[in-house]
Amino acid sequence: MTHPLRVEAFSGERVHPLISDLARLRITVFREFPYLYDGSLEYEQRYLRHLSRSAGSVVVGVLDGARLVGASTGMPLADEAEGLQQPLLEGGFDLETVFYCAESVLLRPYRGRGMYRAFFAEREAHARRLGFSWSVFCAVERPADHPRRPPGYTPLDGIWMRLGYTLRPDLRAELSWRDLDEEAETPKPMVYWLKPLEEGRG
Repeated sequence: MTHPLRVEAFSGERVHPLISDLARLRITVFREFPYLYDGSLEYEQRYLRHLSRSAGSVVVGVLDGARLVGASTGMPLADEAEGLQQPLLEGGFDLETVFYCAESVLLRPYRGRGMYRAFFAEREAHARRLGFSWSVFCAVERPADHPRRPPGYTPLDGIWMRLGYTLRPDLRAELSWRDLDEEAETPKPMVYWLKPLEEGRG
Protein backbone atom coordinates (compact mmCIF):
# COMPACT_ATOMS: atom_id res chain seq x y z
CA MET A 1 0.00 0.00 0.00
CA THR A 2 1.41 3.42 -0.95
CA HIS A 3 0.79 6.28 1.47
CA PRO A 4 0.68 9.98 0.50
CA LEU A 5 4.21 11.33 0.66
CA ARG A 6 4.99 13.61 3.58
CA VAL A 7 7.83 16.14 3.71
CA GLU A 8 9.04 16.98 7.20
CA ALA A 9 12.02 18.92 8.52
CA PHE A 10 13.93 17.50 11.50
CA SER A 11 16.48 19.44 13.53
CA GLY A 12 18.37 19.23 16.81
CA GLU A 13 17.94 15.99 18.74
CA ARG A 14 15.28 14.79 16.27
CA VAL A 15 18.06 14.21 13.68
CA HIS A 16 19.78 11.38 15.56
CA PRO A 17 17.10 8.66 15.07
CA LEU A 18 17.26 9.24 11.29
CA ILE A 19 20.97 8.55 10.89
CA SER A 20 20.75 4.82 10.13
CA ASP A 21 18.00 5.26 7.52
CA LEU A 22 19.79 8.23 5.99
CA ALA A 23 23.01 6.22 5.78
CA ARG A 24 21.22 3.47 3.84
CA LEU A 25 19.67 6.01 1.50
CA ARG A 26 23.04 7.61 0.77
CA ILE A 27 24.63 4.24 0.01
CA THR A 28 21.80 3.29 -2.37
CA VAL A 29 21.40 6.56 -4.28
CA PHE A 30 25.06 7.61 -4.40
CA ARG A 31 25.97 4.44 -6.30
CA GLU A 32 24.38 6.16 -9.31
CA PHE A 33 26.19 8.54 -11.65
CA PRO A 34 27.69 11.07 -11.08
CA TYR A 35 28.77 10.07 -7.56
CA LEU A 36 29.43 6.33 -8.12
CA TYR A 37 30.08 6.02 -4.39
CA ASP A 38 30.99 2.63 -2.92
CA GLY A 39 30.12 3.16 0.73
CA SER A 40 29.60 1.13 3.88
CA LEU A 41 26.91 1.49 6.54
CA GLU A 42 29.50 1.78 9.32
CA TYR A 43 31.35 4.62 7.58
CA GLU A 44 28.11 6.41 6.74
CA GLN A 45 26.77 6.32 10.27
CA ARG A 46 30.07 7.67 11.56
CA TYR A 47 30.12 10.41 8.92
CA LEU A 48 26.53 11.47 9.60
CA ARG A 49 26.87 11.86 13.37
CA HIS A 50 28.12 15.42 12.82
CA LEU A 51 24.56 16.29 11.79
CA SER A 52 23.20 15.58 15.25
CA ARG A 53 26.09 17.48 16.85
CA SER A 54 25.34 20.70 14.96
CA ALA A 55 22.71 22.85 16.67
CA GLY A 56 21.82 24.43 13.30
CA SER A 57 21.53 21.26 11.23
CA VAL A 58 18.41 20.11 9.42
CA VAL A 59 17.27 16.91 7.73
CA VAL A 60 14.39 17.30 5.30
CA GLY A 61 12.81 13.87 5.08
CA VAL A 62 10.38 12.40 2.57
CA LEU A 63 8.28 9.73 4.23
CA ASP A 64 6.05 7.12 2.67
CA GLY A 65 4.07 6.21 5.78
CA ALA A 66 6.77 5.64 8.40
CA ARG A 67 9.45 4.80 5.83
CA LEU A 68 12.15 7.35 4.97
CA VAL A 69 12.42 7.24 1.16
CA GLY A 70 14.31 10.47 0.60
CA ALA A 71 16.23 13.11 2.50
CA SER A 72 18.35 16.20 2.17
CA THR A 73 20.60 17.70 4.81
CA GLY A 74 22.17 21.01 5.66
CA MET A 75 24.08 22.76 8.42
CA PRO A 76 25.99 25.98 9.09
CA LEU A 77 29.15 25.94 7.01
CA ALA A 78 31.06 26.81 10.20
CA ASP A 79 30.15 23.30 11.47
CA GLU A 80 31.27 21.54 8.29
CA ALA A 81 34.70 20.11 7.41
CA GLU A 82 37.55 22.54 7.02
CA GLY A 83 38.08 21.43 3.42
CA LEU A 84 34.61 22.72 2.53
CA GLN A 85 35.09 25.97 4.44
CA GLN A 86 38.46 27.01 3.02
CA PRO A 87 37.41 27.88 -0.57
CA LEU A 88 34.75 30.30 0.67
CA LEU A 89 37.08 31.81 3.25
CA GLU A 90 39.61 32.43 0.48
CA GLY A 91 36.79 33.89 -1.62
CA GLY A 92 36.08 36.50 1.02
CA PHE A 93 32.94 35.03 2.59
CA ASP A 94 32.16 35.21 6.30
CA LEU A 95 31.50 31.59 7.35
CA GLU A 96 28.95 32.75 9.91
CA THR A 97 26.70 33.95 7.06
CA VAL A 98 26.80 30.74 4.99
CA PHE A 99 24.52 27.70 5.23
CA TYR A 100 25.77 24.54 3.53
CA CYS A 101 23.35 22.21 1.73
CA ALA A 102 24.80 18.70 1.56
CA GLU A 103 23.20 15.63 0.00
CA SER A 104 19.78 15.26 -1.59
CA VAL A 105 18.89 11.59 -2.01
CA LEU A 106 15.60 10.11 -3.16
CA LEU A 107 14.78 6.53 -4.14
CA ARG A 108 14.07 6.20 -7.85
CA PRO A 109 10.34 5.27 -7.62
CA TYR A 110 9.63 8.55 -5.81
CA ARG A 111 11.31 10.88 -8.27
CA GLY A 112 9.44 13.29 -10.53
CA ARG A 113 7.00 14.40 -7.83
CA GLY A 114 8.52 17.75 -6.88
CA MET A 115 10.50 16.46 -3.91
CA TYR A 116 13.83 17.85 -5.13
CA ARG A 117 12.45 21.40 -5.19
CA ALA A 118 10.98 20.82 -1.72
CA PHE A 119 14.40 19.78 -0.43
CA PHE A 120 15.88 23.14 -1.36
CA ALA A 121 12.87 25.18 -0.24
CA GLU A 122 12.81 23.60 3.23
CA ARG A 123 16.57 23.94 3.78
CA GLU A 124 16.57 27.56 2.62
CA ALA A 125 13.63 28.37 4.90
CA HIS A 126 15.52 26.79 7.80
CA ALA A 127 18.64 28.82 6.94
CA ARG A 128 16.65 32.06 6.74
CA ARG A 129 15.08 31.41 10.15
CA LEU A 130 18.58 31.09 11.57
CA GLY A 131 19.66 34.36 9.94
CA PHE A 132 21.99 33.09 7.20
CA SER A 133 22.65 35.22 4.12
CA TRP A 134 23.87 32.53 1.71
CA SER A 135 22.90 29.01 0.75
CA VAL A 136 25.66 26.99 -0.95
CA PHE A 137 26.37 23.46 -2.11
CA CYS A 138 29.10 21.57 -3.95
CA ALA A 139 28.61 19.40 -7.04
CA VAL A 140 31.04 16.76 -8.27
CA GLU A 141 32.54 17.28 -11.72
CA ARG A 142 32.84 14.25 -14.01
CA PRO A 143 34.31 14.26 -17.52
CA ALA A 144 31.84 14.13 -20.40
CA ASP A 145 33.41 10.87 -21.60
CA HIS A 146 33.29 9.10 -18.24
CA PRO A 147 32.76 5.37 -18.93
CA ARG A 148 29.90 5.11 -16.42
CA ARG A 149 28.02 8.17 -17.72
CA PRO A 150 24.54 6.86 -18.66
CA PRO A 151 23.29 7.46 -22.22
CA GLY A 152 21.20 10.62 -22.33
CA TYR A 153 22.35 11.75 -18.89
CA THR A 154 21.38 15.38 -18.21
CA PRO A 155 23.20 17.30 -15.44
CA LEU A 156 21.10 19.17 -12.90
CA ASP A 157 22.65 22.56 -13.72
CA GLY A 158 19.45 23.87 -15.32
CA ILE A 159 17.37 22.94 -12.27
CA TRP A 160 19.86 24.58 -9.92
CA MET A 161 19.79 27.78 -11.95
CA ARG A 162 15.98 27.83 -11.91
CA LEU A 163 16.15 27.48 -8.13
CA GLY A 164 18.25 30.65 -8.01
CA TYR A 165 21.76 29.20 -7.67
CA THR A 166 24.78 30.51 -9.56
CA LEU A 167 27.76 28.39 -10.57
CA ARG A 168 31.03 29.69 -9.16
CA PRO A 169 33.83 27.94 -11.09
CA ASP A 170 36.36 30.04 -9.16
CA LEU A 171 35.34 28.30 -5.92
CA ARG A 172 36.46 24.68 -5.79
CA ALA A 173 37.10 21.95 -3.26
CA GLU A 174 38.11 18.29 -3.26
CA LEU A 175 36.33 15.47 -1.44
CA SER A 176 37.61 11.91 -1.33
CA TRP A 177 35.62 8.70 -1.61
CA ARG A 178 35.93 5.30 -3.25
CA ASP A 179 34.26 4.94 -6.63
CA LEU A 180 32.64 1.67 -7.66
CA ASP A 181 35.65 0.86 -9.85
CA GLU A 182 38.30 1.88 -7.32
CA GLU A 183 40.19 -0.04 -4.64
CA ALA A 184 40.86 3.03 -2.50
CA GLU A 185 39.57 6.55 -1.99
CA THR A 186 40.65 9.21 -4.47
CA PRO A 187 40.01 12.99 -4.45
CA LYS A 188 37.10 14.22 -6.58
CA PRO A 189 36.81 17.81 -7.89
CA MET A 190 33.82 19.72 -6.52
CA VAL A 191 32.52 23.11 -7.68
CA TYR A 192 30.37 25.51 -5.64
CA TRP A 193 26.91 26.87 -6.40
CA LEU A 194 25.67 29.87 -4.37
CA LYS A 195 22.36 31.59 -3.73
CA PRO A 196 21.79 34.79 -1.73
CA LEU A 197 19.04 34.43 0.85
CA GLU A 198 18.57 38.14 1.41
CA GLU A 199 16.50 40.36 -0.88
CA GLY A 200 18.59 42.36 -3.34
CA ARG A 201 21.84 40.52 -2.79
CA GLY A 202 23.74 38.99 -5.68
